[in-house]
Amino acid sequence: MGELKIKRYGNDRTCELKDHNGLKYLVFPKFEQLGIVDHMFSTRIGGVSKGCYSECNLSYTRGDDKEAVDENYRLVADALGHGRSLNDFVCTFQTHTTNVMVVTDKDRGKGPLIPREYTDIDGLVTNVPGIILATFHADCPPVYFVDPVNRAIGLSHSGWKGTLGKISRKTIEKMTENYGTDPKDLYCAIGPSICGDCYEIGEDVAEKVRDSYSEDEIRDDKILVPYPNNKYRLYLWNAISYTLRLSGVPKENIIVTDICTRCNPELLFSHRVHGDKRGNLCAFLSLRA
Repeated sequence: MGELKIKRYGNDRTCELKDHNGLKYLVFPKFEQLGIVDHMFSTRIGGVSKGCYSECNLSYTRGDDKEAVDENYRLVADALGHGRSLNDFVCTFQTHTTNVMVVTDKDRGKGPLIPREYTDIDGLVTNVPGIILATFHADCPPVYFVDPVNRAIGLSHSGWKGTLGKISRKTIEKMTENYGTDPKDLYCAIGPSICGDCYEIGEDVAEKVRDSYSEDEIRDDKILVPYPNNKYRLYLWNAISYTLRLSGVPKENIIVTDICTRCNPELLFSHRVHGDKRGNLCAFLSLRA
């Protein structure tokens, strides 16, 4: 791919590119400073997939060879460290819902090793050390949740449907219900995904945005911006940040990515750029022992 140049959004460098034996991935330095989780957001670079899945596709449902995807997961597990393996992953079964599942030891390996008996799950929470939560992405934002007080974590897929349905709030509620999480203790991060300047939508989706937020919220938090020819720009990062703050997460504890998937097609898969002939990226989050 030659020399890699990353186009960043805004002035804050909230994401850092790392390399582990050729596998390139993104992390949030502020999350690393917490010292209780391992995490990453994958890139296209450093896996073994070929063709339109090149190189690090992490989806078993897009037509890639299973052996290649398995190896890509092994590379991720090695990068996350602590002797983790395919048996430690638990993957969502995403259908753009706001359903959040509690993950326990019995769920280990569901995705890479064991068929998922559940469907319609776009968010995961756990307090089991070593389990690697995984969500799939190719423009839609991942949202990471870390509760350092109760040692619990969550990870959600928040596309426009999940964002308007407030999946971030529902993930926090699930953590509160199961682990006693107080939102003011949470550290949250919105991962690499399509930026608002790149995310053009039509009146049909814009109307749903207006059904979910007041005019003041849309204006003050720059959630929806009119564009020529009856189009709009939808700023998912702003909408998710607003939901997190409204749920009680302190503004200073919310990290927002500075990397857009559509702006960086050589580094990241983007549905808007690559269409259906592509692999999937993954967000990963694991609680340390």
